[in-house]
Amino acid sequence: MSERPRKVVLAVIDGLTPTMLEASLGDRSTPTLTALAERGMLTRATTTFPSLTPVCLSSIATGAHPDVHEIPHLVWWSRRERRLVEYGSSFGAARAAGLGRTLRDTLVGMNADHLGKGAVTIFEALADAGLETAAVNFTAYRGRTLQRANLPLLGSVRGPEQFFFYNLFRSERTGAPLSFRNRAGGTVDAYAAAVGRWLVTRDGFDFLLFYLSDYDYASHAEGPDAAAAVLARSDDAVGGLVRSAGGLDEFLERYAVIVMSDHGQTPVHEVAQLQHRFRHEPETLVTASNRAAHVYRLGGDAPTPRALAERLDGEPSVDVALWREDGIGVARRAGEELRLDLSRGGARIDGDAGLLDHPDGVARAVGVLLCPNAGDVVVSAAEGWEFADLGGGHHRGGGSHGSLVAGDSLVPVVTVGLDGTAPRSVVDVAPLVLAHFGVEAPAYVLRRAA
Repeated sequence: MSERPRKVVLAVIDGLTPTMLEASLGDRSTPTLTALAERGMLTRATTTFPSLTPVCLSSIATGAHPDVHEIPHLVWWSRRERRLVEYGSSFGAARAAGLGRTLRDTLVGMNADHLGKGAVTIFEALADAGLETAAVNFTAYRGRTLQRANLPLLGSVRGPEQFFFYNLFRSERTGAPLSFRNRAGGTVDAYAAAVGRWLVTRDGFDFLLFYLSDYDYASHAEGPDAAAAVLARSDDAVGGLVRSAGGLDEFLERYAVIVMSDHGQTPVHEVAQLQHRFRHEPETLVTASNRAAHVYRLGGDAPTPRALAERLDGEPSVDVALWREDGIGVARRAGEELRLDLSRGGARIDGDAGLLDHPDGVARAVGVLLCPNAGDVVVSAAEGWEFADLGGGHHRGGGSHGSLVAGDSLVPVVTVGLDGTAPRSVVDVAPLVLAHFGVEAPAYVLRRAA
């Protein structure tokens, strides 16, 4: 009889950069992360594009880029519904888009309506194989079990068997504190930590996705590698899982572990109102937030995608503009162009391949160009720049993310107990976990590996 594989804990620390984690290891403020790195492997992986949390978490959950999971940005235009979708870029942006609509899109709509029907989440795949899944605060949560909200206006969703989401959804009473009492003071992660300890104490899952969001929140304000106090809290939250199992040896005997981030961050010194570039263009809409933007053609009088992209020539805030033209992908950078065969995974047709010399640049560009909800032009910001959101919000003086550049795109990964295997991209994480349990990956993953 083959031995049953260890259960798996996947902990995601939002916005943690490789440089910050690597510099902290060995410090007394990060004893748990240090111990896990010593017991396993510390590597770096590449995230998806745009490197923004809803897109990245959807990629972690589905093992796919936006071409499959269909989540294109923090804010985007729904062609089907002819309206803006805003997942909460800032309070000002949420208010401009409509607070009620933003809350519903963020908490329910992203999973119930927007996440691609052809995508299979890790919660769905494991549940189909008869395994018990759990998630704490993870926003790409779609699963097989009907979960009713504590607030009736949110209705019901399909989530993991054990589902805990900011006090709004809870499968069982845990005694965890309210999550949004004091966001800046760390109450969101304090709630997650309490639920995580409760789950590990009961060992009632085969797979746990444990999500900590406070590091990204602090890093936006303080800068990418400046939120040391919040990293210490993150370490203690993961340490709480370890202590609940009886210590590190007992924890690792029971669980294989992945600790990672979803995206990086880079410093912001300048802010651009990208909408101003197109204010005189008919039937044109810009959805911008953090360090990425989409430009949509809303009608036949709008300029062509090429014309819209060429409007950005000389714009200092723009690094790369991407669009589709006659079935071909085009990347324009500093007036030069690279043309890609989208039917062959981005094989170069002509142009300098160095125009997409970003980490995994071609695959990530193709992933967003084939996303049905992407803009007609997709824009990646230049180093040091951020695009103001719908409410004028930005993070000048702090950190941000979303672009193709390395600082936004590289994430740290610590793996323990997965046979020496580490993901090279966030889209490798779900397939890695499925393989650990002997569950076949979705067809789109198998096609990518062929």
